[in-house]
Amino acid sequence: MSKENEKLVFEDKIIEAKTLLEKLSNPEITLSDSLEVYKSGMKQLEDAQKLLDEAKLIFTTENKN
Repeated sequence: MSKENEKLVFEDKIIEAKTLLEKLSNPEITLSDSLEVYKSGMKQLEDAQKLLDEAKLIFTTENKN
Protein backbone atom coordinates (compact mmCIF):
# COMPACT_ATOMS: atom_id res chain seq x y z
CA MET A 1 0.00 0.00 0.00
CA SER A 2 1.36 3.41 -0.89
CA LYS A 3 1.93 6.08 1.73
CA GLU A 4 -0.91 8.16 0.25
CA ASN A 5 -3.33 5.21 0.45
CA GLU A 6 -2.26 4.50 4.04
CA LYS A 7 -2.92 8.13 4.91
CA LEU A 8 -6.40 7.95 3.42
CA VAL A 9 -7.16 4.69 5.18
CA PHE A 10 -5.94 6.12 8.50
CA GLU A 11 -7.98 9.27 8.08
CA ASP A 12 -11.06 7.27 7.09
CA LYS A 13 -10.75 5.18 10.23
CA ILE A 14 -10.48 8.27 12.42
CA ILE A 15 -13.47 9.90 10.70
CA GLU A 16 -15.51 6.72 11.17
CA ALA A 17 -14.55 6.59 14.86
CA LYS A 18 -15.66 10.20 15.30
CA THR A 19 -18.96 9.43 13.59
CA LEU A 20 -19.50 6.48 15.90
CA LEU A 21 -18.70 8.65 18.92
CA GLU A 22 -21.41 11.07 17.83
CA LYS A 23 -23.85 8.14 17.67
CA LEU A 24 -22.91 7.18 21.23
CA SER A 25 -23.68 10.74 22.34
CA ASN A 26 -27.29 10.33 21.22
CA PRO A 27 -29.47 9.98 24.35
CA GLU A 28 -31.96 7.90 22.33
CA ILE A 29 -29.48 5.07 21.59
CA THR A 30 -30.35 1.71 23.10
CA LEU A 31 -27.94 -0.21 25.26
CA SER A 32 -27.51 -3.00 22.70
CA ASP A 33 -26.95 -0.49 19.89
CA SER A 34 -24.46 1.45 21.99
CA LEU A 35 -22.46 -1.73 22.65
CA GLU A 36 -22.27 -2.49 18.92
CA VAL A 37 -21.30 1.09 18.10
CA TYR A 38 -18.66 1.02 20.85
CA LYS A 39 -17.16 -2.24 19.55
CA SER A 40 -17.08 -0.90 16.02
CA GLY A 41 -15.45 2.34 17.16
CA MET A 42 -12.79 0.48 19.13
CA LYS A 43 -12.04 -1.66 16.07
CA GLN A 44 -11.58 1.47 13.94
CA LEU A 45 -9.23 2.99 16.52
CA GLU A 46 -7.24 -0.23 16.90
CA ASP A 47 -6.81 -0.44 13.13
CA ALA A 48 -5.71 3.21 13.01
CA GLN A 49 -3.19 2.54 15.80
CA LYS A 50 -1.77 -0.41 13.85
CA LEU A 51 -1.29 1.84 10.83
CA LEU A 52 0.51 4.40 13.00
CA ASP A 53 2.75 1.71 14.49
CA GLU A 54 3.63 0.41 11.02
CA ALA A 55 4.42 3.92 9.80
CA LYS A 56 6.59 4.55 12.86
CA LEU A 57 8.51 1.32 12.23
CA ILE A 58 9.07 2.22 8.58
CA PHE A 59 10.16 5.75 9.50
CA THR A 60 12.53 4.51 12.20
CA THR A 61 14.03 1.87 9.91
CA GLU A 62 14.56 4.33 7.05
CA ASN A 63 16.19 6.88 9.36
CA LYS A 64 18.69 4.30 10.63
CA ASN A 65 19.82 3.55 7.08
